[in-house]
Amino acid sequence: MSSALASGAQKVLLALSPVGRSSWQNFTNALAIYFILTHSLKASRHLRARGVLQTVQDFYKWVLQESILLALRFPSAKKKVETELGKARLDIEKKMVPQGPGVSRHLSLPEQGHDFEWILAEMAKMDEQSEHAHWDEGKVSGAVYHGGEDLQKIIVAAFDRYCVSNPLHPDVFPAVRKMEAEVVAMVLKMYNNPGGAGCTTSGGTESIVMAVKTYRDWARATKGITEPEMVIPISAHAAFDKGAAYMGIKVHTIPVDPETRQVDLKRVKRAINPNTIMLVGSAINFPDGCQDDIVALGQLASKHNIGLHVDCCLGSFIMPFLKEAGFPVRPFDFTVKGVTSISCDTHKYGFAPKGNSVIMYKDASLRRFQYYVNPDWVGGVYASPSIAGSRPGALIAGAWATLQYMGHNGYLQSCKSIVGAAKTIAHRIRTEIPELRVLGDPPASVVAFAPAQGSALNVLEVGDAMSQKGWHLNAISNPAAVHIACTRLTVPVVDNFIADLKDAVREAKLAPNGNGTMVMLYGLGKSSPVGSTMVGHVAEAFLDTLYKA
Repeated sequence: MSSALASGAQKVLLALSPVGRSSWQNFTNALAIYFILTHSLKASRHLRARGVLQTVQDFYKWVLQESILLALRFPSAKKKVETELGKARLDIEKKMVPQGPGVSRHLSLPEQGHDFEWILAEMAKMDEQSEHAHWDEGKVSGAVYHGGEDLQKIIVAAFDRYCVSNPLHPDVFPAVRKMEAEVVAMVLKMYNNPGGAGCTTSGGTESIVMAVKTYRDWARATKGITEPEMVIPISAHAAFDKGAAYMGIKVHTIPVDPETRQVDLKRVKRAINPNTIMLVGSAINFPDGCQDDIVALGQLASKHNIGLHVDCCLGSFIMPFLKEAGFPVRPFDFTVKGVTSISCDTHKYGFAPKGNSVIMYKDASLRRFQYYVNPDWVGGVYASPSIAGSRPGALIAGAWATLQYMGHNGYLQSCKSIVGAAKTIAHRIRTEIPELRVLGDPPASVVAFAPAQGSALNVLEVGDAMSQKGWHLNAISNPAAVHIACTRLTVPVVDNFIADLKDAVREAKLAPNGNGTMVMLYGLGKSSPVGSTMVGHVAEAFLDTLYKA
């Protein structure tokens, strides 16, 4: 013990000697210089990507939000916020949770199982007691991509045959494995990459999250990037932000041109740095249905040896058929140099059952970075292609059956009718409703409309007026607008839509300052950081309500 203490004392004395102090000072100076340089580099990259004005705005917004969060900790403010949120929560529950003496709540397992007839009757009872949209009338924007009653019967038959199947066990369910591979192959060929690779997922969000994960792991393995960044248009789907949040990736969000609605390529170029792992383009995007310049994005991706993901989740089985259907279309698929992955939802305009999408890669070597493999698990070697382990084989069988039933000609005719309806709506808004303007030049199925330049019309009030007429449309922001995603069900009601839209515009002009859902929720969110914070809390209350039995 005494020798150890003596040795330690000698080391301390040495450290306190002039030579020791000098070495320590050099070390701390080097550490400080490294810290300053690395953070200066990060700050310069951030400033280059965002620009001075946007950086100042971001910082100002951050300060305000932090101030708000601090202020909300005071008892008086906290109590007021909780009171208002309580009112909002009750309002949400009244709209979503059936109430009244005739409502049965099944909160525990029945002592004895119910028979088939009782279950069907209880389902019918729940439908009657719940307020729901009559989607079959064609007044719902997107959401329901119905392929017809004959196709529905085929899907149900596929479900019945493969209801217990699980692709996690391909040796037990070889037919499902074969069908999944064939679905991927058919979609790859549709997007002009028959030699590529892919897999099915649970939907567009998982397809996008898988692409984000793939590029993160690819960049780490091939470039040594440990602080990955990605560059996306402001119009890109929120699933990219979600994937980045899950995967620990910094996101640079780039504005779009106010007229073309395409991402600003100069800003994209400026945002690319040595930590960039991927770019994103949409064909088409969700907010306004427009398409980014995929060719130009591909050139940037090739130049910098980074990934380019094209989000075709909404374009799905529309975009590949536009040219043959006689509509103009700009390049967007794997024929474009630089495109390395594409997501396509079979459950949208492919009319497959909900919960099915395809993520495609340029080649199998890139797809391997999507996999999760654990060879050392005590339960045996574990490997899965996507997030899920067990997956519903019935959904894959339903997707395969759908693609076989529709065929090339079926999707071609579907494209003609749906895009024809969207083009008609866009044309009639431009020529018959001077108070509104169509955002950009949407090539496919989505049309977004905002107030005409110089108009004082509140388009969110127009959206609320349309809701009163039974339409379920989507509000978007930056700028405030409303969109409709046309489906097969929209085709026969185009005239009704235009007539109701004209009336809604007149009503919004005669009775401004409405308090409908769109005005209250989306208007509040954009009014100030306080409003944005409150909308976030209301969204959390909405999610909580989803699980209130």
